[in-house]
Amino acid sequence: MHTTVAAERTVALAPPEVFALFGTAGSEGWLFGARCDAVAAGAIVSMRLPLDERGGTGGVDVLGRITRVAPAAAVEIEHTQPWRGRLSLRFAPAGSRGTRVQVRASVPPEGVEWLLHRRGVPLPEPPDDGAVRLGAITTASGPGAVYSMSAELMARLAVDEINDDGGVAGRRVQLLTADDATDAEQAALEAERMARLGCRAVFVNATSASFDAVRRVLEGRGVLVVHTVINEGGGDSPTAVRFGERPSAQLDALVAPAMRRADARRWFFVGQSYVWSHGAHAAAYRAVAHAGGQVAGEELAPLGTTDFGDTIERIAHSGADLVLSTLVGADEVAFERQSEAAGLRRSTRTVSLTLEESTLAHIGPRAGTGLQTALGYFQDNPLPGNDGLLARYREAYGSWAPPVTALSETVYEAIHRYARVLHVDPDGTTAAHGVALAARRPTRRDDTIGARDLVAPRLYVAEAGPGGLEIVDAVAGGR
Repeated sequence: MHTTVAAERTVALAPPEVFALFGTAGSEGWLFGARCDAVAAGAIVSMRLPLDERGGTGGVDVLGRITRVAPAAAVEIEHTQPWRGRLSLRFAPAGSRGTRVQVRASVPPEGVEWLLHRRGVPLPEPPDDGAVRLGAITTASGPGAVYSMSAELMARLAVDEINDDGGVAGRRVQLLTADDATDAEQAALEAERMARLGCRAVFVNATSASFDAVRRVLEGRGVLVVHTVINEGGGDSPTAVRFGERPSAQLDALVAPAMRRADARRWFFVGQSYVWSHGAHAAAYRAVAHAGGQVAGEELAPLGTTDFGDTIERIAHSGADLVLSTLVGADEVAFERQSEAAGLRRSTRTVSLTLEESTLAHIGPRAGTGLQTALGYFQDNPLPGNDGLLARYREAYGSWAPPVTALSETVYEAIHRYARVLHVDPDGTTAAHGVALAARRPTRRDDTIGARDLVAPRLYVAEAGPGGLEIVDAVAGGR
């Protein structure tokens, strides 16, 4: 059963005028914080739902897509973060020259649980039915939510497929999920809960800070921890496995070619003040020096930064003609949009290590065009098995579900791979399972969904254009 929540605001403009402002910079802060580049079906949109998260007045940020538009009258939205649901906005006349903007949210039970949990209410504990329990910690809220939009869906798809195929050693698999809210302390609390409820493994599809927190709190407790997104390396052990791209390999694929194309050699690094960017920038200093370039400056911002004006000004004054961004999620969206608006793109080219389809969609085609990245998976890559994966994903979650990306596809493959390890050795130790999970696969000429090398994935260089991320080169994987 869904709960319906409604709110409204009255604006001293006629309905067509208010509708024309929806999603623009001029409406942010009063029209439910809405932001989108086009009011059209399929367009990415973010809004602030007027629900009290922690006893304050900030509301809840939701991310989704517009599914229907009635000009000057209605906008309907299907969203994934922080839960799957629907929003409906209506624009109705109010007096001779005013508009009553109404928003109605259909909140499913998991959305109610999320809201209560944010107020400190413990999540309900499922009864023990003998299933093999796995945990997935994703980022459904906070600045990291932008890149994690399809992560939980992909984890659920993997578990559903495993159960449809008979489960693991005759037992069905149960997935417990949690939102780390882009906060390492929250990730640790959620990991504690998952261990207490008997999860055999916890898949962390979140920042390196959250992975480190989960790894520390679960060390020695017989729970395998698997990091399933791009990371800077380190922290691996038989009971803590890290999959995904590493910045050293990405930079080898990006730095020298970017310098040749731009006929430029001076770089400015922009990142976050936590372990991910520290590790990535250390690799970048080496890659730039090896390619004969120079580093003109570096800026590390706190996670959750929304104003990069000073940083952009420092880049412009540094003489740099190339920019490396290791920003993640909403921070990367803000930086790229503000860079384009400030005219920085006219004098620089940007390489972004965490740019994938969801983040690019929120950046928008105007600000995103020309950005380059190198990742192990892109939704439009014609890998064997990818068409079937996307068809199953759309059948399960609908045409408006967020794109499958490198930062969500890996968790799907990792869960399937762990299930195979557990099926072969159901009574093995956590360390034995970790060693088996991290074992390198035989080298293949081509990647295949379900058999990719997750330890050192083959990388594909892509450039953003009006139509999305287009692959322009493929390079060997590596650490």
